[in-house]
Amino acid sequence: MKKYLFITLGTVMISGSLLIAQSNELIIYPKNNQSSEQMEKDKFECYSWAKNQTGFDPMQPATATSAPPQKGASQGGVVRGAAGGALVGTAAGAIAGNTGKGAAIGAASGALIGGMRKNSQRRQQQKAEQDWANQQVTQYQARRNEYNRAYSACLEGRDYTVK
Repeated sequence: MKKYLFITLGTVMISGSLLIAQSNELIIYPKNNQSSEQMEKDKFECYSWAKNQTGFDPMQPATATSAPPQKGASQGGVVRGAAGGALVGTAAGAIAGNTGKGAAIGAASGALIGGMRKNSQRRQQQKAEQDWANQQVTQYQARRNEYNRAYSACLEGRDYTVK
């Protein structure tokens, strides 16, 4: 399960980054009839300048800026709940005069509570992982936007219209 979940997050991260990269593509038009060769030279020089100014390289694959949230240690949810419930049920059954029935009821209710706790922990872990993935995409987008601003400023300084 851990490998599948990690791969899924990686796929979400990559897919989200690709969508962001596609939506951030700039349209460049030469104002002064610059040749295609001159335009390519200017674009490369502005790419290098913007990369140095911002520390962001749009040609590199997106990478995480922090580690994903750690998995919570398993606390044995259902088994632990059943054992604890059986112990409490045995004590209650002994007081009422039927130890076996009390243990069975205690184990069943303990297992139910333990299972609910485990599901709650699983939902919390999934939410933490989703929050982390969203944070990574947001950080990537902010860095890409900063790069695009620098790249656009450079090209506009060389008489191109950038949208």
